[in-house]
Amino acid sequence: MDEDFEYFLEKMGPVMNKRHAPPSSIARFRGKLPDQLLAYWEEHGWCGYAEGIFWTVDPQEYEPVLEAWIGETPFMERDAYHVIARSAFGELYFWGEQTGNTLTLFAPGAYCFPTEPAFQEHELEFGMRVFFGMRKRKDNDFAEMFSPALKKLGQLKHDEMYGFVPALALGGPSELPHLQKVKAVEHLVLLAQLAPLEVMASPTLTE
Repeated sequence: MDEDFEYFLEKMGPVMNKRHAPPSSIARFRGKLPDQLLAYWEEHGWCGYAEGIFWTVDPQEYEPVLEAWIGETPFMERDAYHVIARSAFGELYFWGEQTGNTLTLFAPGAYCFPTEPAFQEHELEFGMRVFFGMRKRKDNDFAEMFSPALKKLGQLKHDEMYGFVPALALGGPSELPHLQKVKAVEHLVLLAQLAPLEVMASPTLTE
């Protein structure tokens, strides 16, 4: 195990709700996602960290989410993206095959943060190590609501998230009493239908 992932586990461990990543899934994404990520899958599977505030996911399961949010946008012309991780509240981490960690999207608020590539294409193996090494619990803790939500609603399963009901896009308040456990993929696809995606970056990134 590399030192970056060891550091990630020190901050975000232990692993919970681990699911085995089958060889067919490893093969499906070989050449599309960094071998470094596939090695993490082989050793750790797809699972939750930091009590479920951050999750690695099977990109194939999240293809409906990707299509719902960015399938009809210029982002898919910029690169071929895959959802590789998410937060308990619907922060989505997209990995570009050529550009790496260049798109993050917060589904409940319908806004995204595209960035310029930090690494050249030949550096993306290292870029994946950096991605995990930089993860922080607080960056995935929307309005510091995770601990109260965990206490009130209980631990999430691998296919669940904490969602606001009614959704923020429908005028619902971002308050603890309005959080519920919801099915992650289904809820994320639904949110994409409620409000247009707002890009929080320079317009040149979406041209």
